[in-house]
This record gives sequence, C-alpha cells and structure tokens, in this order.
Amino acid sequence: MATLRLENLTKHFGGLVAVNNVTFEVAEQEILGIIGPNGAGKTTLTSLVAGTLQVSGGRIVFEGKDVTKSPAHLRVRMGISRTFQTVRPLKDFTALENIMVGALFARGESLGKAKERAYQVCQLLEFDRAERYPDRLTVFELKKLEIARAIVSDPKILFLDEIMAGLNFEEMKQMINIVRSLRDRGVTICVIEHVMSVINELTDRVIVLDRGEIIAQGPYQEVSQNRRVIAAYLGEEG
Repeated sequence: MATLRLENLTKHFGGLVAVNNVTFEVAEQEILGIIGPNGAGKTTLTSLVAGTLQVSGGRIVFEGKDVTKSPAHLRVRMGISRTFQTVRPLKDFTALENIMVGALFARGESLGKAKERAYQVCQLLEFDRAERYPDRLTVFELKKLEIARAIVSDPKILFLDEIMAGLNFEEMKQMINIVRSLRDRGVTICVIEHVMSVINELTDRVIVLDRGEIIAQGPYQEVSQNRRVIAAYLGEEG
C-alpha cells in the first residue's frame, strides 16, 4: 500500500488552475523529487496535501484513508508534515521553544514531554544552537530549525520545500545526509527543489510539474532528458 495517493487532484484560484488533475503515488520510505519551473504548482500541491489549502477536486488518500476533507491539524497528528520555503520562527522564542511548540500543538504533549521530545530532535539533527534565538542563527541553522519543527510531530511523510535554498556546497551535503537519515528512520519524503544536483543524488524517483500538470515522471536521469521537461525549464515550445 502506498503511503500517499493523489487522485485527480485539482486546485483553482478563480480562473487560474494551479494544480490540474494530478495523480501519483508515493511508496513507503521513498524519496520522491517534485520539480518544475517557478509557478509550476509545487508548493500549492504541498499545501493541498498538508491541508492548508482546500482542494477544488480530486482525492488525497493517506495510508488508505481519504483525508481530502480532514483539517490540517488532524493531518499533522495522522503523520503528514511539511516545511516552508521561508523560515518564519517565533522570534521571541528560543530555537528549542520553537520546536516545543510543534510538540505541544501537533502531538498534544505536556510541557515536560514537549521539551524532552524537542531535545531528542535536536540531537537527531546535530543541532547544537537550541538555546539561541532565531536572529542569532545562520541560514543553515534556520533550515535545521525548520526541519526540527516539522519532524517533532513524528511524521510518516514529510514534504521538504526548497530546504537547500541559500546553502553552500558543504551545507547541502550535510542536508542530504540529514534527509537520508530521516528516510532510514522510516519517514517517506517528498523533496521540492530547484537544485538539480541534489535531486539527482538524493531521490529515488522524480515527478515534473509544469503549469499545474505532470509532464514527466521516472528516475532523474530519464526525466532530465525528456524534451517536454527541457522545454518547460527553458521556456520553449516543444
């Protein structure tokens, strides 16, 4: 059974079709890459799965259960989690307190349990700046904080939205290792990314979106040679 199955998923914003009849599955412990040019519908798709946007049509099936109409907070408790492109931590809270918020509200834990869980997540990510405030963290540390806030809820599937943005080569290598370690712990992962070298190295399979539709899917080496994919990225007809 697939961890996640999308069936004819569609999202309209007025007359604009942001996601159009998208159907695919994500296997358990798979690392799936979701790529496409700017405006292709990648983040909108993530928001639909997470429940922060409501679908216009189609179904979202998670571990065999239809969650299309389930509210976002219930989806988190069921095991669906995500990061955001722009990291926006609570500035008056330390990094640890920001992570604790996820445990308190997503898991419904006591304050003591939330703190314990937050420390465990910091150790897992080798994040040693837990007592600092967000304005004292580097971009890489903020990215770790964003992942920590997402995984403190103990997700079964995790959507990572452009976590490599702003990182240097060595930091990207470390982030790749972090993602792999999460998969090794049983988490199914969807990576939305513009850094193609990362997609090539990290993913098992890739789905390419353009104008809200899937135009190709398969191993990265295969889809990267697809004429429709090349045209979509270069802005050419073909």
